[in-house]
Amino acid sequence: MRITRKHIKSLTDENIVLLYKESTDQKYIGELYVRYSPLVMGVSLKYLKNIADAQDSLMQVFEKLISELNKNEVRNFKPWLYQITKNQCLMELRKTKKIYKTPIDSEPLEQEEDEAEKHKEKELLLTKLEEFIPKLKENQRVCIELFYLQNKSYSQIAEETGLNLKEVKSSIQNGKRNLELNLNG
Repeated sequence: MRITRKHIKSLTDENIVLLYKESTDQKYIGELYVRYSPLVMGVSLKYLKNIADAQDSLMQVFEKLISELNKNEVRNFKPWLYQITKNQCLMELRKTKKIYKTPIDSEPLEQEEDEAEKHKEKELLLTKLEEFIPKLKENQRVCIELFYLQNKSYSQIAEETGLNLKEVKSSIQNGKRNLELNLNG
């Protein structure tokens, strides 16, 4: 039986996944792409903060689906896809060293058997950091962002901000301490 595009559009995500697993026909991935590319793009933009990087992530996620759908039993496609997208973004951030570094996560995390739990914790930390960084004093916020998010050196930060090296170091140290107090409080 030949399945038409109109018929595919009427299927649930989970039925499309099952049909893809049976046939490995790319048209099923195409339908999932049509349905979920806006979600994947939005999540990618949230993490990567860059349209070009988010577009790359979008393509990588859907390329990854081709193999991942055959390896995993997917009962709820949308949350599963969200998790795949989030993991892809976190891997990209880790690879490019753009991920937030604080005293809390600067030490290597112990290997955890439950990968999803580790990502939930990291997501919570990132959310809290996004909330607390803007609340820092201006010099602390600017220095923390330049040092940890843009990987600038003390001297580059001093040059950009007009602060001397001692003020830069102090702002970073005090900002880290204030973030740690807010995160643990």
